[in-house]
Amino acid sequence: MKLAVFVLGREVGILEPVGRFKSVFTYHAETPPEGFVSLTMPVRTESYGWDAPLHPIFQMNLPEGYLLKVLQDEFGPHIGADPTALLSVVGRHMIGRLQAAAPGANVDQTPQPFEVAEVLQGDNSEKAFAQLVRRHATSGVSGVIPKFLEGRDEPSGKDNKTTLFTGHYIIKGSSDRLPYIALNEHLCLEVARRVLPTTKTEVSDDGKALVVHRFDTDTQGRPHLGLEDFCVLLGLPPEDKYKTTWERIAKAVHDHVPGLEQLNAFRHLATTVLLTYALRNADCHAKNIALLYSNRADVRMAPVYDMITTTAYSDYQNNPPGIAFMGKKTWLPGRSLERFIHERFGLPPREQKETVERICDAVSDVIPLVLEAMKTHVGFKDVGKRMLFSWEEGIAGLRDKKMYALGPWKSENMPKRISDAPKVKARKKVIGRSEGLGER
Repeated sequence: MKLAVFVLGREVGILEPVGRFKSVFTYHAETPPEGFVSLTMPVRTESYGWDAPLHPIFQMNLPEGYLLKVLQDEFGPHIGADPTALLSVVGRHMIGRLQAAAPGANVDQTPQPFEVAEVLQGDNSEKAFAQLVRRHATSGVSGVIPKFLEGRDEPSGKDNKTTLFTGHYIIKGSSDRLPYIALNEHLCLEVARRVLPTTKTEVSDDGKALVVHRFDTDTQGRPHLGLEDFCVLLGLPPEDKYKTTWERIAKAVHDHVPGLEQLNAFRHLATTVLLTYALRNADCHAKNIALLYSNRADVRMAPVYDMITTTAYSDYQNNPPGIAFMGKKTWLPGRSLERFIHERFGLPPREQKETVERICDAVSDVIPLVLEAMKTHVGFKDVGKRMLFSWEEGIAGLRDKKMYALGPWKSENMPKRISDAPKVKARKKVIGRSEGLGER
């Protein structure tokens, strides 16, 4: 099956599988330089071969988990279930400025209006979310594209969070295994937006669904800006999203972000790393950070769009950071973190300390929102407590004399006494792990 690939509605090339384990993309001869499909694939006459069913930029847009099962069940008997066939189903509504469809197809369409109020309002967002998935998941003309739904039998899922993409929004649900993950993320993003450009979010009345406003589409929900996560930029399949390093990410920024914007990008990355430590977010990986662009001369870091306190949940409470630096993943890096950020991102220690102080102020500002959410949502109370404990621990670690030596943290918004949350089932404690060690 051949697919035409479009950039901002203009057909620029052909994608086709070669056997079962290779794909080839070829630009049309008349494609201008600005019609590139990826920062890693500039326009040229020679085809781009890839030793996998799809190139990373197209793989980024494939459904996973629950939606993958839905599409295979619905369309498999008719078109097959290989990645190119699946891309043909969802290709009109890809992330960023790309689309894929049959050669010669008209992809210039405005997504139908999508009413998020039914998810945001009321006390049963999970049911509303599941109904939306069932209603739109297999409709190629709905303008609603779920990117990955990691549930088992139900779209809302018993084990993992679920995510639904639309032309204007990304809707994320909670699960039994990750209760109130939507509210957790909303509050973490409230911290992030006080120190970094961050996408707009809204949380449902019951705290179990999060609506994230997309920043890569125009006001009509049509493709507008290019977006590439660091799995694409580093040539990694999505399943290897944790198998990279901040050194490799810094190299990709150096290769693709032009001129003076590099310094802003490195400041963004440094602040992201420090936020990850402060909020105890072990889920920062190569798919959760990205570059945003309109052309090669205008490439920048995408706003923060994914940030959670993973230590609030039993299965993740002892996980180390998701991305390694200097060959290790640890919450207790000592002065090596300061040295690494200085050497790789170019931020002197003084500026790093200022950033840590800004993060501390941001956390202090958001603590009242956490406390209010704990009063409003009884089921969130224990998760909220663990978040506050994790934030206090994360900030204390950054301010410790072995790291930035900023002295004890005092926030008038942090309760002086807060009862312990019920203990969660503990797994073997992992403080850090060298990337050089073999798998157990």
